[in-house]
Amino acid sequence: MPAPILIWLRRDLRLADHPMLTEAVETGAPLIPVFVHDEVVEGQGAAPRFRLGLSVESFARDLEAIGSKLVLRRGRALDVLRALARETGAHAVWWSRAYDPAARARDAEVMQGLDAEGIETRDFEGHLLFEPDSVETGTGGYYKVYTPYMKAVRDRDPGAPLPAPSRLPVPESWPVSEKIDDWQMGRDMRRGGAVVAKYLTVGEQAARARLDRFMAQGIEDYAIARDRPDIDGTSGLSENLTYGEISIRTCYRAALGAREAGAEGAEHFRKELVWREFAYHLLHHTPRLVSRNWRAEWDRFPWSEDADSDAVIAWQRGRTGMRFVDAAMRELYATGRMHNRARMIVGSYLTKHLMTHWKIGHDWFTEHLVDWDPANNALGWQWIAGSGPDAAPYFRVYNPESQLGKFDPDGAYVGAWIAEGQAAPPETARDFFAAAPRRWGLSAGMAYPAPIVGAAEGRERALAAYKTREN
Repeated sequence: MPAPILIWLRRDLRLADHPMLTEAVETGAPLIPVFVHDEVVEGQGAAPRFRLGLSVESFARDLEAIGSKLVLRRGRALDVLRALARETGAHAVWWSRAYDPAARARDAEVMQGLDAEGIETRDFEGHLLFEPDSVETGTGGYYKVYTPYMKAVRDRDPGAPLPAPSRLPVPESWPVSEKIDDWQMGRDMRRGGAVVAKYLTVGEQAARARLDRFMAQGIEDYAIARDRPDIDGTSGLSENLTYGEISIRTCYRAALGAREAGAEGAEHFRKELVWREFAYHLLHHTPRLVSRNWRAEWDRFPWSEDADSDAVIAWQRGRTGMRFVDAAMRELYATGRMHNRARMIVGSYLTKHLMTHWKIGHDWFTEHLVDWDPANNALGWQWIAGSGPDAAPYFRVYNPESQLGKFDPDGAYVGAWIAEGQAAPPETARDFFAAAPRRWGLSAGMAYPAPIVGAAEGRERALAAYKTREN
């Protein structure tokens, strides 16, 4: 029997359209799938680490269904993989490519360390439609604005999704696996874990069903419905794309098929998928996107960097007195997700009305989003703050009151998440209080707060600060 290959799984927890897995099966060598709870996993926020653990469990069951296994190990990635290669006699370690700075540093260390011992290493595409270096401007640089990037990739064909293998070649014996329960990946969720779990859609089969349902019922009206947090108008696939439970290519081909069939919302859905590509394009070329102002001139802007201020705490706990903001922040805490329109509103309110550094909001989302994505989260925050690569004016300031009237005209979204003042609050609104830490001292019977900063007042203050910056 040939020497086995270690298949290192990370954010590619699926069988279908998995380039690395497909090529590994074609070698005929025994395959040992492995997931490592490594330094990158340990550095993730509470909610994404919790959700990742559920995805790992689901994928382990999928592998067992086709006669394979998922070996679990914990420790520094290089140490674990090197030890596993020695235990199993594996001649190679393969993985799917990652693009954020922490993962790239880890992968470079693993590649260098294993290559030095004569163990073959290969990384594969699969997380994106288009590799970042494959999209260049006419002068050979990278794109800094979305629309030109969109035009550059608009007519590219990413290829057809690959079928899932029916079986994986297995080794003569399996190495010892740790138990995922011992890792306690949801420990930092505390009592909120059980609440958030109710709102999750986990695993490859569930992700595929979610896509099929959206294509059948939601794609037609997507162009308009996607902006309405009061209705179920989005695909919801960000959660599954984050962990690779479904491939971006599968979603993209579905969008193209819907467009060919005449679905009005299909082109808008395709553009949203390309926005994700653009975020990774920027992250690859400018890793500072996740940690520093993309535009260095914003380093002098007088944002508050006090993460413990009364204003920031009120924002985090959904107690700003701005109903759109508070509903969105409570949705985040109870479900681990937030509607995209709401993300823009809470981001604008924090960075503009509260004059607080975008990194504070970015880090809060990093801790609490189950669909946390390093590229999308960073680009989204820098886009709304005005410090990022965006051709739109920096003085974009959303009015949370007028936005509420436009996108939640009947108050359904606010009613779903703000319990105060309701005789019989819905389960969603009660779930926020069930998930929130007891030390916050919150209850549905409390009086709803007055605005800490009014809509007009905050806008005027923000524009005054921007004008001073220009001078």
